[in-house]
Amino acid sequence: MGKRSAALEKEVNVEKPYPLAEAAALVKKLATAKFDESVEIHVKLGVDPKQADQQVRGTVVLPHGLGKSKKVAVLTRGEKQRDAASAGADRVGADELIAEIAGGKMDFDVLVATPDIMKDLAKLGKILGPRGLMPNPKSGTVTMDVGRTVKELKAGRIEYKTDEYGIVHAVVGKASFDSGKIAENARAVLEALVKAKPSASKGIYLQSVTMASTMGPGVPVDASQKF
Repeated sequence: MGKRSAALEKEVNVEKPYPLAEAAALVKKLATAKFDESVEIHVKLGVDPKQADQQVRGTVVLPHGLGKSKKVAVLTRGEKQRDAASAGADRVGADELIAEIAGGKMDFDVLVATPDIMKDLAKLGKILGPRGLMPNPKSGTVTMDVGRTVKELKAGRIEYKTDEYGIVHAVVGKASFDSGKIAENARAVLEALVKAKPSASKGIYLQSVTMASTMGPGVPVDASQKF
């Protein structure tokens, strides 16, 4: 551990979890890198992700966004193209957009598609899949309500899901954000996780919550408070 990291670690009391607002303020204070660090929360859930009925996955709109707007492309036909464009989609199309993707042109962060066009996307699975860009009903990117979806994605909607260890990792803002906004974004994610608790999950559900900036130390958050 470098001297800078060691000094930052000493600022954190790992024996006593912090209330969410205090944790956000401390994370912001300890984000001393020369760039605008991202702030993440890492939540260990009391689930067995190997069991299909205990996997936790969904989306949540962060009240203060992520600090930058995502580039959203929409694959659809007919009147839905107009809905997507009116909502602010950066790219809208059908066969011509599919051809561009097949040719390697993917100048977008999120790809949304209506169900009727998914059969045409199947051949692009090897291109979109490894990049995490394949539309999926579980992540809300396969939908007929393209207008609302585009608006939410532009406003800061993120996807969350448990990894193989039952941990959810989510970006909740930038270190340049006001600490109150970081805390409110984090609370939105935690509230969404609580609502998504599987009925098969037993015992303590929110086992631990940690917040940290890209280059900063982890700050333990009091997981016993109500979310």
